[in-house]
Amino acid sequence: MRVVVLGVGNVLLSDEGLGVRAVERLQRTHRLPPEVEVIDGGTSGMELLEQIEGIDALIMVDAIRAGAPPATPIRLAGEALPVFFRTRLSPHQVGLSDVLASLEFLGRSPRHICILGLQPQSLALGMELSREVEEGMPALLGMVTAELASLGLAAPAKSCGGS
Repeated sequence: MRVVVLGVGNVLLSDEGLGVRAVERLQRTHRLPPEVEVIDGGTSGMELLEQIEGIDALIMVDAIRAGAPPATPIRLAGEALPVFFRTRLSPHQVGLSDVLASLEFLGRSPRHICILGLQPQSLALGMELSREVEEGMPALLGMVTAELASLGLAAPAKSCGGS
């Protein structure tokens, strides 16, 4: 099984960079099995096609504007995915929608696709996550590891020594 955890977002717009910041932290704090590849997708679009073509599962991590209170954990899958991409919350989502449509057309779409994220507090210019979203990061990482576990893959936290 090949699984990609794809963090997307613009790190120059505070909470919009959540997906990238989350996958960076996931790699620092968890032992990931060899079946899992973590990709910092930033604001990429079609250039991600080759990296996710033919994988079994795609777990995208992103800021998700759903009208919920800041840092609310959100999971989208199945029929909720097209709705998410139609809202076009940021430029990278348009490109990712095209990537997923292309993979489906080619018959190379992942069997399992979900988007995990938090409701952003701020999309203002800035490199740091808002306090609320930063405090929600452990819950988001827990969602990612739970999604991996649902696929039969364990990603335990590293010990305090970072081993």
